[in-house]
Amino acid sequence: MPRLAIVAALEREVRPLVKGWRVTDKEHNGRFFRFFENAEVVLVCGGIGAAAARRASEAVISIFDPKVVCSAGFAGALDPKLHVGDLVRPSFVINAGDSSRTVIEGGEGVLVSFGSVASPSQKVKLRDSFGADAVDMEAAAVARSAEARHKEFTVVKAVSDEMDFEFPAMERFIDADGRFSQGGFAWYAAIRPWLWPRVMRLARNSNRASRALCAYLDTIGA
Repeated sequence: MPRLAIVAALEREVRPLVKGWRVTDKEHNGRFFRFFENAEVVLVCGGIGAAAARRASEAVISIFDPKVVCSAGFAGALDPKLHVGDLVRPSFVINAGDSSRTVIEGGEGVLVSFGSVASPSQKVKLRDSFGADAVDMEAAAVARSAEARHKEFTVVKAVSDEMDFEFPAMERFIDADGRFSQGGFAWYAAIRPWLWPRVMRLARNSNRASRALCAYLDTIGA
């Protein structure tokens, strides 16, 4: 039985961490999930969004029965003091859809889970409405699954976009299972030169956030 289960959205968020880990594909409720295992840690990348996170959480809990479930990945800054690569380990996770909240002992600040990629104007509204420091799309769903199975829950997010960052149109490239079409997005951006500076900035930000996230996860999984 692994001590820790980590639920992320995309493999690119955690690639530096899982390089060299044992990989297995297992079925749960008619879907196949890829699990990365190393000693007492198992990690699954469930996809983007609440539904994908819930499915992945339920799968890893049912199959591996971990002691602790951790929602890990990228988040957007709602506090202008947060910068790319900063880590967010909140004391509260709030679901923006129904305002339900999960308390996490030893954390600091507030993470709000929102139903879509947040624009700068939406970030301001989320900060003002919930007093949140950062926004993601999955943590509240993972928290709910952990609570339902009486598992300890924790969160760590790395800031990948600062408060004023305007994402290119990306949601059209996320399918119903939460999978992101990297190739489709690359083609879309390639023929729109005005997007290139933002896309390059996004890539740099993502790499920096991934390194910071994986360095921290490596310490808690040791």
